[in-house]
Amino acid sequence: MNFEILNSSKEILDYEFHGDPTDSSLLVIIGHGVTGNKDRPWSIALAESLAATGFNALRFSFAGNGNSEGKFEACTISKEVKDLRAIVDAAENEGYHRICYVGHSMGGAVGVLAAAKDQRIELLISLAGMVHTKKFCETEFGDVTPGKGNMWEEEGCPLSKAYVDDMAKINTLANKTEKIEVPWLLVHGDKDDVVPVEEGQEMYAAAYEPKELVILEGANHVFSGDAEGQMTEAVISWLKTHHS
Repeated sequence: MNFEILNSSKEILDYEFHGDPTDSSLLVIIGHGVTGNKDRPWSIALAESLAATGFNALRFSFAGNGNSEGKFEACTISKEVKDLRAIVDAAENEGYHRICYVGHSMGGAVGVLAAAKDQRIELLISLAGMVHTKKFCETEFGDVTPGKGNMWEEEGCPLSKAYVDDMAKINTLANKTEKIEVPWLLVHGDKDDVVPVEEGQEMYAAAYEPKELVILEGANHVFSGDAEGQMTEAVISWLKTHHS
């Protein structure tokens, strides 16, 4: 795959394909979390391991992040759901009719909303998936005035009113599980201090079968250190069982 992918706002989305372009049996699409991009270490490691195992993977940056076009201030979960739809549209045009989406943190929330509506997503994986969006925004950024400060003091990641309003409007993903009718893997670290492991357990308890929850001992929010390999192994093991 080597062509431009535009979202609904006509912004070019940056992506990297891993695997065999002649094999259109399944495509694993990987989406990052808030303030992230497609080049996060866990994302690269996962995509490379998937390709080495025989799965095609595509990691991308949501608009306004990384090298994708658009303004960071416009980033919201609702807008990123549209970005993911653009990626799936492009994949479908290339002959990929079986899609697995892997979303990390806020990208996990994107996955829940997308899979609830888009039947082309046949497999769903949430990595430290965000659940209670309003609570998350208040906890992490409650002391930042929208338009006057950055998320986690990261340069280039201003907190916007659009983001805060969207997080409040969505409020929680816990009431969306009944709309997820595809196999679902949830992976969470028990040392996650951004999205507590209890939220992953809550989503798992509310989800329909077939579902699986993998809790990684000692793993933080971004699966650094040994947890990176453990997360990757959990994803690939699950995919081997569910991709056919």
